[in-house]
Amino acid sequence: MLDSALHLVSFNAEAVHVLSYPDKLANIKRADVFLAGKIHSSLMSQPSSRESPFVTEFRSGRRRYLCRVLFVDWSANGHPHPSMAVLLERGPSGLIPVSLVSEQFNLTRREREVLEFLLHGLSTKEIAGRMNVSPNTVKAFLRLIMSKTGVSSRSAIVGKIIMATS
Repeated sequence: MLDSALHLVSFNAEAVHVLSYPDKLANIKRADVFLAGKIHSSLMSQPSSRESPFVTEFRSGRRRYLCRVLFVDWSANGHPHPSMAVLLERGPSGLIPVSLVSEQFNLTRREREVLEFLLHGLSTKEIAGRMNVSPNTVKAFLRLIMSKTGVSSRSAIVGKIIMATS
């Protein structure tokens, strides 16, 4: 959990484990200081003016994680209160390298996020729920991806991506 100034408010041991790889947990003296540094060095990117400052994909060794940021509205007085939660969800191993495909087809961060969910087999409604947008917004992103990849259907997107990475 981070406050509005992106300072660490709380965390769990699994976050330290994921972000500390390949270091040994025993070598970490102050987990809060270590974790705050890793969040800023590994999970934050150079955003454009309207995009989230967080990456959408993170690697820890051979494991791939999807990074999701959820905004929380806590009304607490006197204590630093969390304004966002950063979730690292373990992604399937050995899937298509979406970051390379994104560069090849010049996809935006949000288009890349939709593509990632599409490759996981999610429906438009499920993607919308994960991204906190409407299904129509997801459809618009899918149309942009189709345009950039030169195809005309969801299944053709997947086929094009597989062919591009072969």
